[in-house]
Amino acid sequence: MSDNEHEAEMARPRMASGALFFDDQGQVMMLEPTYKDYREIPGGYVENGESPRQACIREVREELGIELGIGRLLAVDWAPSPAEGDKILYIFDGGVLTPELLGRIRLQSSEIGSYDFHPVSVLPDLTIPRLARRIEAAVQARSAGEVAYLEHGSAAPHAA
Repeated sequence: MSDNEHEAEMARPRMASGALFFDDQGQVMMLEPTYKDYREIPGGYVENGESPRQACIREVREELGIELGIGRLLAVDWAPSPAEGDKILYIFDGGVLTPELLGRIRLQSSEIGSYDFHPVSVLPDLTIPRLARRIEAAVQARSAGEVAYLEHGSAAPHAA
């Protein structure tokens, strides 16, 4: 196999990253995008030359109008899609938003209609199943001080 043939077989997934933000009661921030019929977390696609963390910081700044230090990685999800191609999705810890920070939020009105905080238990009613599972795994990883590795939004089986 030539180098070109080998390279043609290599994966080229798109990457996206987002942040989980919490209120003082441990509820998760969910955005209401103007272009989707389900809720999302702040975040978006990683651009060329950008790390997943840098993309997360940029997307939070663009969508919420605030620039924050983003915390540690909580989850990585391999998310293949026949329609959109393979993706690798990162979730970082945005931490607890204080009332002062909440007062500084200025939504990107062309993309984000509103935001609210919700218990993790209601997320399956607000968003797509794979994202609800991804968020739940990230919240559990945050509590345990771990990083969750997921495939299709679910924990990958461990080798025995």
